[in-house]
Amino acid sequence: MAIKVLFTAHATSTGGRNGHTQADDGLISVDLSIPKEMGGPGKPNTSTPEHLFAAGYAACFGSACEFVSRQMKIIPKAITVKSAVGIGEAPGGGFGLTVEHDVEVRGVSQADAEKIVAAGHQVCPYSRAIKGNVDVAIKVTAVP
Repeated sequence: MAIKVLFTAHATSTGGRNGHTQADDGLISVDLSIPKEMGGPGKPNTSTPEHLFAAGYAACFGSACEFVSRQMKIIPKAITVKSAVGIGEAPGGGFGLTVEHDVEVRGVSQADAEKIVAAGHQVCPYSRAIKGNVDVAIKVTAVP
């Protein structure tokens, strides 16, 4: 199945996890450093690919939830997504990721919040891209 591309983002990285990455528009420009927990230098004022992935996934997931909530005609006051992306050794070698989303949905019941988030998870491009490859845990909290 071919995807009808609506937008393409471009970025360049030099030096890998101990280097620099930048989007072509210059709005994202980040120095990277392997964290001390992974045996790296853990340089101050640097980021990691996992931080970038967590930020992008949180934004995309929140938008997907907002999109499906409009389709379902269940309109929350706000949706906040906190994403945690972990990296570690994968069984059989190499590295793997884990994701935990903590989603707060304001102004709807717990049941409706769970419906919105479950539907959002099905349409989110990030969720679809990693389905079957990355464990994703989702906690949903409705707030009046």
